[in-house]
Amino acid sequence: MLYAPPAYVPRSTAFPTSPISPDAVQLMTAFIMPGYQGQGLGRVLVQTVAKDLLRRDFKAIEAFGDGRWKEPACVLPADHLLAVGFKTVRQHPTHPRLRLELRSTLSWKEDVEMALDRLLGAVQKEPALRPL
Repeated sequence: MLYAPPAYVPRSTAFPTSPISPDAVQLMTAFIMPGYQGQGLGRVLVQTVAKDLLRRDFKAIEAFGDGRWKEPACVLPADHLLAVGFKTVRQHPTHPRLRLELRSTLSWKEDVEMALDRLLGAVQKEPALRPL
């Protein structure tokens, strides 16, 4: 998976549905080896990117999809992006712009784990007293 803030992807302004929203990171491309496709790894990769970007205080991931995808190319198939949770924010027959809100990628369990990590990280344990 290759992603970056839109300022680092200046050619993305050439897409008919640009620009990427200022609160989002642009997902440019991804690839899974053919022998591993169709096993849910695409969803796992998107969730992993989402966790990384949440830690960096980003709000969303946006991507230009390929609405007529027939064979592997740089731009990801719009159907795949929709299948892993992206929503269309700007319709286009060839290159729709899709968005994934990062909070929607975490399950309640992960939210609880993250909150516990923050809580436990903030609490300093008192050193145990040793008997004399």
